Amino acid sequence: MEPYLVLLRGINVGGRNKVPMKALREHLTDRGYQDVSTYIASGNVLLRSDAPPQRIGPEIETVLVENFDLDDELVRVLVLNRGQLQDVIEQRPESFGEQPDTYHSDAIFLMGIDAETALPVFRPREGVDTVWPGQGVIYSQRLSAERTKSRLSAIMASPLYKSMTIRSWSTTMNLWDRFPGPEVP
Repeated sequence: MEPYLVLLRGINVGGRNKVPMKALREHLTDRGYQDVSTYIASGNVLLRSDAPPQRIGPEIETVLVENFDLDDELVRVLVLNRGQLQDVIEQRPESFGEQPDTYHSDAIFLMGIDAETALPVFRPREGVDTVWPGQGVIYSQRLSAERTKSRLSAIMASPLYKSMTIRSWSTTMNLWDRFPGPEVP
């Protein structure tokens, strides 16, 4: 069984699309996923499965829609293997996420689009925002003292926003720390 990180987009945000993590873990376990755990209520699931990621994502989207009262247009699922998450971490821009008192850093995971397609949606404000393209991710950093002047929230008006799910860099690193290694025979 392979370990996977499953990022759920559009749940438990602003009081909408409520998905209790305990119930989600139970439903996924009932569907045959193993070692199911969640990290904070923003839609981060670690699990093991024999199924390929292309099957896991749609199956979990079905579990969500069938078992919870959701606006299914907002909900999407991204499944990452250990190597994909490792690449996001290792290929980050130099010093990205290393000054949390100065900068707020986010990994914006892309779902079905590439960075080249997504990047034009971002219109960074000089001196406040910086964005970098990555493989399956956009790295976004905002000067904490100027966060209210950031243009990051402008991406929400774009139709491409439905193909993105955002995690703080701190959450991304915590997920990496919790990511199970390969099973030892």
